[in-house]
Amino acid sequence: MSSLTYDLTLAGLSVGSAAALTGIGLIVTYRATGVLNFAHGAIAMVCAYALRQCVVEWGRPLWLGAAVTLLVLAPGLGVVLERFVFRPLSVLGSDPAQTLVASIGVFVLLVGGAALLWGQGARDDAPELVPDEPWGQLAVVLVLAAGIAVVVRRTRFGRRLRAVVDDRGLAVLGGIDADRVAAAGWAFGSFTAGLTGVLLAPYVRLDPYGLPLLVMEVVAVAVAARMRSLPVAVVVALGIGVAQSQLTRLHPTGWAGPLVQAAGTNLFVVALLVAALVVPGVGARDALPRPAGARMPTPPPGAWIVAGVLFLLPLGLAGRDLHTSVQVPALAVILLSLVVVTGRGGQISLGQAAYAGLGALFTALLAAGRFPGLPRLPELAALAVAVVLVAPLGLLTGWPALGRRGLAPALATFAVGVGVSRFVFAQPYATAGLSLGRPAGFAGDRAYYVLELLLLAAALTAVHALRRGRTGRALAAMRDHEAGAQAAGVRVPSLKLLAFVAGAALAALGGGMLGMGLRAFDAAAYDPVRGLLWFAAVVVLGADSTLGALAAAALLVGLDAGTRGGVAAALIGVLAVLVGRFPGGPHQALRTTADRLRPRRAATLTPTGTAARDLLRPRPAKPGRSRRAPVPAGATRVSEGRGATGAAEAAGATPGTPPARATRPPSPASPLLTTRRLYARYGGFTALDGVDLEVFPGRVTALVGPNGAGKSTLFHCLAGTLRPARGAVLLAGRDITALPAHARTRLGVARSFQQLAVFPSLTVAENVRVGAEQGRVADPGAVERTLRLLGLDGPVRARPAAGLPTGTLRRVELARILAGAPRVLLLDEPAAGLDTAEVNALARVLRALAADGTALLVVEHDLDLVAGLADVVHVMAAGRIVASGPPGRVLDAPGTGAGR
Repeated sequence: MSSLTYDLTLAGLSVGSAAALTGIGLIVTYRATGVLNFAHGAIAMVCAYALRQCVVEWGRPLWLGAAVTLLVLAPGLGVVLERFVFRPLSVLGSDPAQTLVASIGVFVLLVGGAALLWGQGARDDAPELVPDEPWGQLAVVLVLAAGIAVVVRRTRFGRRLRAVVDDRGLAVLGGIDADRVAAAGWAFGSFTAGLTGVLLAPYVRLDPYGLPLLVMEVVAVAVAARMRSLPVAVVVALGIGVAQSQLTRLHPTGWAGPLVQAAGTNLFVVALLVAALVVPGVGARDALPRPAGARMPTPPPGAWIVAGVLFLLPLGLAGRDLHTSVQVPALAVILLSLVVVTGRGGQISLGQAAYAGLGALFTALLAAGRFPGLPRLPELAALAVAVVLVAPLGLLTGWPALGRRGLAPALATFAVGVGVSRFVFAQPYATAGLSLGRPAGFAGDRAYYVLELLLLAAALTAVHALRRGRTGRALAAMRDHEAGAQAAGVRVPSLKLLAFVAGAALAALGGGMLGMGLRAFDAAAYDPVRGLLWFAAVVVLGADSTLGALAAAALLVGLDAGTRGGVAAALIGVLAVLVGRFPGGPHQALRTTADRLRPRRAATLTPTGTAARDLLRPRPAKPGRSRRAPVPAGATRVSEGRGATGAAEAAGATPGTPPARATRPPSPASPLLTTRRLYARYGGFTALDGVDLEVFPGRVTALVGPNGAGKSTLFHCLAGTLRPARGAVLLAGRDITALPAHARTRLGVARSFQQLAVFPSLTVAENVRVGAEQGRVADPGAVERTLRLLGLDGPVRARPAAGLPTGTLRRVELARILAGAPRVLLLDEPAAGLDTAEVNALARVLRALAADGTALLVVEHDLDLVAGLADVVHVMAAGRIVASGPPGRVLDAPGTGAGR
């Protein structure tokens, strides 16, 4: 027994050493560049093939092939990727989603290129670089880890690396060449990937798909180390390797036997799922706002006519061509699931292949009468039931996305996809002897293709319904700015789950269709690598475009069927790695190029036209005169139905009008929003130290103080985006401390953002409509009144918010807030980016809101605005309120830190 334990331990150390190499490479690359290199496994595979080519095919010495592969090819690949793929992304300041797509694109490109160059068959003659014993591999790992530690802590380059990791922008200002540091990180990461590949290749199947996926499964060790600690990564890798090896000793009987055996060979997959869900802060620095982008243009009717004709053409085909075409509508339905989840919902899902495979598997089991607890069903009924059964499983990927940011959702969905593939599709107990037929009356390829077109039309209708109306606007808002959507009252957690469940249902439908089209359940058709390919294809061809999903399906099936396997993957990979050069995708690049090539003529007026223009041009208003009458001294409160918008409109607010105080009704004795002894901490730093605050209706309360005083923390506690460590937040006497941001909005607590929180893919009017639909009071007329109030009722109302001036966007954000009829308005730096006229107009609107009884809390650095606007000013310092009172007394008082 002891001999067996020793042998299994040695085998586990060998596997763990290879995993540790992967973890080291991923961590170094991430720390130097902030990129989770999903292409790590593909680089390992390419290097393993290159070494085999040198030694086996060309007959070169092993030492020479290893030197060229590990010292030239592998680091060279890393430098090329950094220079031509990821550096353009960093220069553009792109969001993590684009970086992840580029990384997956490199993966897909290398896999497709390897399939084209070396074929898709597995090889078992890879040369052995290190003998089959763990001590040599373990020594390599320990030497590398120790060497990196010495370089990082003891050398000048290490100091520069730490500076870039802490703050890249500040490091550049300090004279550090961050690009050179990033290139070095990529070169070393690719070297470790190549070393992992050549060490593993002799003992596993060397093929373009298996080895990259095997290497990426062990990303769990880097996640467990929080993408930072090399010693933790090495220890975790060795521990999981030994544990996985020891599990092979267990041979339980009964239903648990297959599961235990599967765990014994896939423990790294289990560890990845656990690490992605449990380890806090994985990739948290990548949780950046999505940059404003233009709306995906609506395709003209002619494009849909062309697409319809192309999808009807296979009905005239026969034989193998028609049989191949049967796969296109099924794959299109699967890709539509990504349009819902990623394109419309803004969530990264790398596990859709798992749901497609489960749809095919459940359909086959139901049709064969092998699904536990259910009778044998006809194929079409089995497909429908399979969709119903798989849809709730979308929570497996949706639930991790609720409270996780950065890389965690991507890693979790990838782990779910790999886990389903390994624990379900690859197990004989689930798929042995399973076949799948077609529905009665649709056995022939042509008849079945007609059925597929009908199901595809139904799927398109469902996706179109999710993209329109209140739900569609809420999904777009969540995708464009999640925090802004919550502040507008959108139930973001429920909406995320809806997107994932709908995506799982569509993927299951497409997977079942694909299985019936092939007349068999083929686990390889739903491999996780294919899931990465599908994700990249949808993103680069238009994630929010149903037409793009149809084109991607035809492209993927047509290229691989008509040419050598791997062409489609290579093409999609090329388009994905160019995301840094063309952030809007190929369609946007083509449109931009066409606009540049189109000849332009400068428009000139004739003398008659010039005279007409002079006659029609309005004369500029004289300074200091308002187009509207000033606010009456006895301005009265308007009805609840019109809300704050109606009050401000009644006050005569117009952009550019100078401020004038409105008469306020007497303030009631009881505050509307109250905090009691609020405490908040970040690590060992106390941001709030027992803060008591009262915000009264009908008053403007201002919060001022130096940076770091705790203003933003207090603001987040009031808005619901931060839970205080102790204390309470009360709204009209009700404790709302535990309520999330969207629930507070629906109770009447609305907020603005210092960094603009608008939804760039929606028009101005749609932005405002989101606030009206999700706010406290459902008022059909609120949208039009608010647009008119803030001067947005002209042609600008139909323009997408992307690209509008800052002043206009500030008005759009305020209009969205007011359309929801809030009782309490929290404004964070509302005057940021506004000119004097716009500030005056804003002040007039805010005074009118207060005159109508709205409670306003303003965090503002413009003390002149505060002095002319606020009724009460609170000065914060070191997490406490140190002074309170009227602005004339507080702002000029010495020692408060708020003096002008």
